[in-house]
Parts: sequence; structure tokens; C-alpha cells
Amino acid sequence: MKISSRFSIAVHILSLLEISKEAHNTSEWIAGSVNTNPVIIRRLLGQLKKAGLVQVRSGTGGAYLTKEICDITLLEIFRAVDVVEEGQLFHIHEEPNPDCAVGASIQGVLELVLKRAQHAMESILSEITLEDLVADLIQDNQAKSESH
Repeated sequence: MKISSRFSIAVHILSLLEISKEAHNTSEWIAGSVNTNPVIIRRLLGQLKKAGLVQVRSGTGGAYLTKEICDITLLEIFRAVDVVEEGQLFHIHEEPNPDCAVGASIQGVLELVLKRAQHAMESILSEITLEDLVADLIQDNQAKSESH
């Protein structure tokens, strides 16, 4: 099982809004870059707006960032799009056999390990800003254009 793609799509959207500031960033235009349905983009833009990361113009549309990219962490984006409930990255099966030597203790033992793993992931995401990611995207695009 994988974590929902909402996170990577949200990062894509925010990166695109930064790199293409002068474009008319409608959900249809963004959907063309992401290669998905505009309805998915509108839903994610709504979540990002609720988190205070974007604003969407009424009428003809067009989204834009409301914060500097140096102030947006990947963890903030991860949380904004509700990829998982707080502290619930991993789901442990709920009713193991209590009469089994493993089943009687697996939840408590495994829960500690999985909480540490989620904390480690969140720690890494909190250290990386959208600015870091956008810089990498620009550098990668420049390298690709120079090699052609």
C-alpha cells in the first residue's frame, strides 16, 4: 500500500505556481501539467487554500501562492492535503488473536516502532522547503536543456 498521491500532486501544484507565476494558473492549465482531471486539482487547491498556502481568484480563476516558498515545508504540504490522519501513517490490524503469543502483544510492540518511523519521516519533511525543491527542479530542467 502506498501513501496517497495527493501529496506529490500538491507539491507539483505549488511548484508550478512558483515557477509559472506569470501564467493564468487555472485548474485546467494545472491539470495539464499534472496530467490529471481538473476536478482533482480543484479539490487539492481547496485544501491548500484552507491551509493558507494558496489563494484562488473568483470568476476566471487562477491560483497563486500566499506564502514565500522559503516558508513552506514539505511537512506543511503533507498535512494540508490530509494524506493521513495525524499520527496515523501506519494502520495496524485491529483484532489479532489474543490467545496467540504474537497476537497478544503485536499491537503494542509494533505501534512504538511505527510511531518512531512516522516521526522520522515527518522530521525529514519539515527540514525541506518548497524553495529547496523548486531550486532542484530549475537545476534539473537547465541540465536537461543543456544536454539537448
